[in-house]
Amino acid sequence: MKSLLSVTFIILFAVTTFSQGFNVKAKGKQTFSFKDNSGRNQATFFSTTPLEDINGLTSDINGTVTFDVNNLANGISGEIMISTASLKSGIDLRDEHIRGEKWLNAEKYPNISYKISKIENIKPESDIKLSAKVFGEFTLNGVKKQIPANVTLTYLDESEKTRKRAPGDLLGVQAKFQVKLSDFGVKNEIIGEKVADIIEVGVNMVGSNKF
Repeated sequence: MKSLLSVTFIILFAVTTFSQGFNVKAKGKQTFSFKDNSGRNQATFFSTTPLEDINGLTSDINGTVTFDVNNLANGISGEIMISTASLKSGIDLRDEHIRGEKWLNAEKYPNISYKISKIENIKPESDIKLSAKVFGEFTLNGVKKQIPANVTLTYLDESEKTRKRAPGDLLGVQAKFQVKLSDFGVKNEIIGEKVADIIEVGVNMVGSNKF
């Protein structure tokens, strides 16, 4: 009976440990860089109001993320940044307003960032893919706020195929979260009319641990 209980405990421990990370070749802590000069990494923003929908994006993404490949519950850290001036909405005049003092003040605050502090609700979808919720400090227009984000992470061991994108193991990240502009000191008179106060933000990027 004791033997059976011991085996059961070992199996449960192994399953629990695996469920918190990836089943890949790499072990321990890995750091991934998301600087991509090809412009394939992108962050998008979406605003919808009765008057107008606005879709925007930037491919000027930089930063790193570090975590234990086998057990993300051990902690995750890192910071992702984009340049404020790189945001594009499809209309040059509107982009000038976005970069201006009444909006995001790109001259005074040249970067928008998300500094990751922890990860929760880790759910495996396969050996190389999991979903989770991360928490971090989002900085916009000089204001810092804690904002959660829903993420999907995909880990790819280095191979002949992945090296066509970049050397090293690759980490694919898809993230979604909301930003309330008024919480970050953006109080232009058209907020809520032509531009929604709550902006949907999406991130789709791939990083390498060999940089």
